[in-house]
Amino acid sequence: MTRGRLITIEGLDGAGKSTLATGLLAALRDAGVDAELLREPGGVVLSERIRTLVKDPSLTVCAPAEALLYAAARAQLVSERLVPLLEAGRWVLLDRFVDSSLAYQGAGRGMGIPAVAAINALATGGLEADRTLLLRLDPAVGRARQAERGEAPDRLEQEAGGFFDLIAAAYDELAAAAPARFRVLDATGTPEAVLAAAVTAVTDLLPAAS
Repeated sequence: MTRGRLITIEGLDGAGKSTLATGLLAALRDAGVDAELLREPGGVVLSERIRTLVKDPSLTVCAPAEALLYAAARAQLVSERLVPLLEAGRWVLLDRFVDSSLAYQGAGRGMGIPAVAAINALATGGLEADRTLLLRLDPAVGRARQAERGEAPDRLEQEAGGFFDLIAAAYDELAAAAPARFRVLDATGTPEAVLAAAVTAVTDLLPAAS
């Protein structure tokens, strides 16, 4: 059986990752792909509980603990859901994966990308995405979009603007370092335009194109 594909969606909060993920899932299924959508942190019971912890604005979490919590949630998701799905030949769309930790904890928290990468190599067992869609958006625009939602910000969303500037720059560096895996999409476009670009970005992975 042919292994399934892992497609990850990355970007700042407010970039439209969830909207794109839902639209791309439907597009892949329309193309005959057996696909499933999962999110990080989350996707399985243990990881969803960790999600509640790391997002709780009432908690104080040091940078190493934050990185380890995200890695723990990721390890459980990889073991319990991702590997079995991929081995069964199914595609997985994943809202955030290792690149989020590299950008947020490695750059944003100042832990350094190599240190965070090492933690996550253990968590994932070396599992990598076949394609990563990076929704590029100016951090100020992302914050404005979040404010328009009228939702209370979670613990990370409460950080100052400089935190997100570091993350945006790190995402660009990650994409430049792995051009075969990354496709950078303009998140300022309409949802329809972003979805069309995403479909184009994964077309070469479809069975008919192989």
